[in-house]
Amino acid sequence: MNEPTTTTAWDFATGQLPYRDQLFKTALRLTRSVEESEDLLQETYLKAFRHYHQFTEGTNLKAWLFRILKNSFINSYRRAKSRPQMLDFDELRDSGEGLEDTGPVATDPETDLLGRELDHEIREAVMALPHHYRMAVLMVDLQGLSYQEVADALEVPIGTIMSRLYRGRKKIERALLSFGRRANYVSGTPRRQRDPLAAV
Repeated sequence: MNEPTTTTAWDFATGQLPYRDQLFKTALRLTRSVEESEDLLQETYLKAFRHYHQFTEGTNLKAWLFRILKNSFINSYRRAKSRPQMLDFDELRDSGEGLEDTGPVATDPETDLLGRELDHEIREAVMALPHHYRMAVLMVDLQGLSYQEVADALEVPIGTIMSRLYRGRKKIERALLSFGRRANYVSGTPRRQRDPLAAV
């Protein structure tokens, strides 16, 4: 389904779900499961339908839906973490699976997402960022949202998002450069591919 990128209202008469494909891709990236992504998407649209009276038509519908999706994912993640895990010990004993140390358990959705998608050193560099920088990097660089969409979703000016993204990327760059030198991947100062001041 190809909805126009400028959709600013939900036309319930058509039966179409605005931004469905983009929301589904983000849900899939978060959950890593088609079934869970469909459930998350259904929950997102149900909440949006119930609370549509709180949305101001003419504003950024896409960012509003993404904010609902993100909050729904975080809430469902926390609910799942708070439930005791049910195990069939006979089946576990017979299979021999799950008896080895599987490493530390992620404590929040961001950590879980990063743990699945990024290499160790990149993950460490991103997780070391202050929360506001980390959210900007995750939403723009990992989820592919535009600056304006992230600004709308986080309810801050677009200039703030650009600043956080720039500073976050610079901190990651410095951390990875330091790792590269320690691991003998890089010697000296690498030449920049593009001079950020050249366009000024």
